[in-house]
Amino acid sequence: MDKATNWQLIKDRINKSEIGTVFVATDFVDISDKTSINTYLTRLDEEKLLRRIMRGVYYKPEYNDFLGEYVAPEPDAVAHALARNFGWTIVPCGDTALNLLGLSTQIPTAWVYVSDGTYKEYTYEQTTIKFKRTTNKEISKLSYKTALVVQALKALGKDNVDDTVLTKLKNNLTDSEKQALLTEAKTATSWIYEYIKLICRS
Repeated sequence: MDKATNWQLIKDRINKSEIGTVFVATDFVDISDKTSINTYLTRLDEEKLLRRIMRGVYYKPEYNDFLGEYVAPEPDAVAHALARNFGWTIVPCGDTALNLLGLSTQIPTAWVYVSDGTYKEYTYEQTTIKFKRTTNKEISKLSYKTALVVQALKALGKDNVDDTVLTKLKNNLTDSEKQALLTEAKTATSWIYEYIKLICRS
């Protein structure tokens, strides 16, 4: 395909995406090479179809007329875009996991993820995202939801898991996710797995 066709295909994909979607060059490698893609993304930022978050990371912006400013992208979406760019597997941990599962309304001071990549830290618009390297067994061979629940229980600690927490987690999971959780989390710490059995009980 020629450059004009590639350019139009990338624009079409972005136009069809939801407001707030975060993009990196890796998202378009089926269309063109990374060097060309980065050039296209820079042009789209100049045209205001995209807005640059940091080097190599862009999002489809939403402008808030009342506030007179752009709405900041969701930190979790930015974290997952960075992970795609590096080819990492990531899972929220600590306060980040609790927030995403609705177990805490407190906004994390930093959005922290365990990763099979290297330690990295990024800051944009007063938001900090941290990736902490962990052993592969903590996140490999686990579905995203299973790993997220395990990390949330770890963050709470054995003595801080009550019926309210168990109910919220139970309501957050589909039947298929509960089945996967029961199967995949068997190697988790024993107290965590005991709570998981309660969460998945009918």
